[in-house]
Amino acid sequence: MNKEILPGKLIIFCAPSGSGKSTLVQWLMAEHPELRLAFSISCTSRPPRGTERDGVEYFFLTPEDFKQKIANGEFLEYEEVYQDRFYGTLKSQVDSQTQRGENVLFDVDVKGGCNIKEHYGSRAMSVFIQPPSVDELRRRLLSRGTDSAEAIEERVAKAAYELTFAPRFDHVVINDNLEEAKAEVLRLVAQFVKEH
Repeated sequence: MNKEILPGKLIIFCAPSGSGKSTLVQWLMAEHPELRLAFSISCTSRPPRGTERDGVEYFFLTPEDFKQKIANGEFLEYEEVYQDRFYGTLKSQVDSQTQRGENVLFDVDVKGGCNIKEHYGSRAMSVFIQPPSVDELRRRLLSRGTDSAEAIEERVAKAAYELTFAPRFDHVVINDNLEEAKAEVLRLVAQFVKEH
């Protein structure tokens, strides 16, 4: 007897740069296959880099195709990062993934996260990963050694703005201690995907 595939759920992660979101999300995906997590595959109008393949890392569209899909209302969320450099999430892609029973994980900016949550309501859970403080965030960005002082201050200013969105999320996880944050994220996601 075939077991009916239950549609997957949607899990949205947002955080200011340097909060540890990518570390938490990658750990969750690598260490917990029982959660049936799969990244949403976004679209971009930039050309592929290195070994990136269409339909794997991204769907690569021309700026004209991207604008047409915007005009058609096909995106859950999108952003024009630079002129004609778009990133976005197609509704049809998310629907096909959830119909296969995948729990789709989004790693998006705060506005995109709020848009996805609004579209899917209780089928989606939104989690905001928060640094212990803006000063700690600045320290983490400095310790990476990858950005100029000016770029770090821009990121810190953006983070302060993004932190104002935290109350709009279902859950806020403060990443003060990585092991505790991992346990909390796992608890939230496991509980959410088990509910039907």
